[in-house]
Amino acid sequence: MVVQSRATRMEALTKLALGRHRGLITVLIVLAILAIIIVGASAHALSYYDISQIVTGGTTLSILAVGQTLVVLTGGFDLSAAATVSLVNVSLASLPPGMVTSPLLLGLLGIGIGAVVGAVNGFFVAYMRLQPIVVTLATMFIIQGITLLVMPTPGGMIEGSLSGWFVSDAIPGILPMSGLIILVCLACWYWLKKTPFGLAIYAVGGDAESARDTGLKSSQVLFLTYMLAGGLYGLAGVCISAQTGAGDPLVGNPMLLQMFAAVVVGGTMLGGGRGGLTGSVAGAFVLILTLNILLILNVSAYYSTVAESSILLIAVLLGAIHRKSVLAQNLYRLRSYISAWREGSLSSQLNLVHKKLSLPINENESDVAPRPTLSEWCARNQRTIMLVLPAYLSVMLVVIVTQAVLGNTLLNGNYYNTVLVLSSFLAVLALGQGCVILTGGLDLSLPWVIALSGIVVSSMTAGSNPALLYALPIVLLMGCVIGMANGAGVVFLGLSPFVMTLAMNGILQGAALLYSNGTPDGFADPALRQFMSSRILGITPVVLFMLVFVIFAILLTTRTAFGRRLYAIGNSRRAAVLSGINVNVTIILVYMLSGFCAALVGILLSGLAGQASLGMGDEYLLPSIAAVVIGGTLINGGRGTYVGMLGGVLLLTALQTLLSGTTLPTSSRSIVYGMVILSAVVLLRERRS
Repeated sequence: MVVQSRATRMEALTKLALGRHRGLITVLIVLAILAIIIVGASAHALSYYDISQIVTGGTTLSILAVGQTLVVLTGGFDLSAAATVSLVNVSLASLPPGMVTSPLLLGLLGIGIGAVVGAVNGFFVAYMRLQPIVVTLATMFIIQGITLLVMPTPGGMIEGSLSGWFVSDAIPGILPMSGLIILVCLACWYWLKKTPFGLAIYAVGGDAESARDTGLKSSQVLFLTYMLAGGLYGLAGVCISAQTGAGDPLVGNPMLLQMFAAVVVGGTMLGGGRGGLTGSVAGAFVLILTLNILLILNVSAYYSTVAESSILLIAVLLGAIHRKSVLAQNLYRLRSYISAWREGSLSSQLNLVHKKLSLPINENESDVAPRPTLSEWCARNQRTIMLVLPAYLSVMLVVIVTQAVLGNTLLNGNYYNTVLVLSSFLAVLALGQGCVILTGGLDLSLPWVIALSGIVVSSMTAGSNPALLYALPIVLLMGCVIGMANGAGVVFLGLSPFVMTLAMNGILQGAALLYSNGTPDGFADPALRQFMSSRILGITPVVLFMLVFVIFAILLTTRTAFGRRLYAIGNSRRAAVLSGINVNVTIILVYMLSGFCAALVGILLSGLAGQASLGMGDEYLLPSIAAVVIGGTLINGGRGTYVGMLGGVLLLTALQTLLSGTTLPTSSRSIVYGMVILSAVVLLRERRS
């Protein structure tokens, strides 16, 4: 009996260990399979040099994923990681020749820059209690602006001693220096995870409130985690600098999607509390080997972002299947909803029947409430007015400053027409992005929905007015389908809106490159160009269109059942379900609206520019979020108005016009936008105990 109980206990412990490390075991198996494929597909046997090249090529992504994993383990996200890599790269490349020659000092300098960025992120997340996604998205754009100020175009030179040290061997013929760096990082992690701080990282990610109740200083843990992660991003920047030997302000941008894919593939659970750094390193090399296999097979490089995005989605889906809950629960809810709808037992159906059967208590009593007076309306909506009013007051202030700096503004009709035309793009995006944020989500796929839509409509019309009649509905429908895919991934597959829309953005980038073969052709038809640039009595036609659109947006969000459901879902999804709201369908419709709006913006932008271009939507992601937040919308959802969002749109556009008229470089615009959104989120955040 004793032997049997011991055997049973050992079996249980083995199953527990396998379950806990299932993600790591899976990624190691996948990594081994990919290694075998590369060996088989190579024209010659892999030498030590080939292996060291692969290891060196994957070091930057591995260290970047290691830093991101620390943040994810605490339940956060850090979108500024890739931008930090670029900042470190251009900083090292901008040093005067011979100023710093020691590889150690150069490495410490890069780590220090990253740690400062991490400390800033950690301060806002840990002590100001702001959402990590919003904070790091804002700092990402601030860092990108600073990077472009330091080095607007690729150039400079990295100290040769750093490159020589990085590509050398730690153990000749056995271990490259880049491999030693990875091993040291992992060794430090295995030591750290056994310390109180390492245990606290998992505790905060598992349940922050419970960790706080036990006396754990979660704010301090979060701050140190972000700072440590920033230092690792800095180290990754040092590694990529040693590899390239020169500076490039955009060198880190492609790593944003790769980094999250590596973390998820490595078995770390988004949301925190489970995972580890070893899996993330293995996940990084899974991506590197996958791209190498595509290269060996002569597959177009345009497929790389599609492959990375697909790997990210597949990894998240496999994690959901392992948990055996998300997909099954949503399918069960869907079947239950259909059954209840057939039986007429939904809360909404019962309420409708109740209203039809109920009789007024007093025959003289009217169902129509008396119209409130202006003072009553202001008193009732005082909080909303206080949230919306600052944006419009700021618009007036910016206009006055523009008059003082540039002159001929206050009474110049051309100025206001230009501002309204430029505002049209953000005004459309604010409706879609704003509705998504009201439900507690975020749509990061906007940039390449815009670009792909502009490319497709320009290619289909090719300057032909009649072709616009069928090109417009096709492109708008394409935007709706993309939004439907985003919503379905969030609702039925249980994917985080951040992951789903980020992966979709990568897939759309690859689709745009493949569709245009890397060079978009075609141009907007004359009717669309006139719609965006001609004047009728001094007013551009798109301004009149925007007046109608704004009225539609206000009515949609305030006078329809769809609008009321947005606020209900954002305030409490569970309460919305219990009240009879079809939450799943509403969320899918919200993302479809966002996709529709982004496609419409792509069409309008191609009309203004005369043709589409790759990356034409990149500069609209942060402003679309900033306009919503500045207008008084709570980033967590449940509070906000389109009128306020429109105020944020006008403020950002007026500010952009002011900056464009000065001698400040274009990169300063990103810095201003990031600072504005951080300030707005701090001022409008909800107080927490």
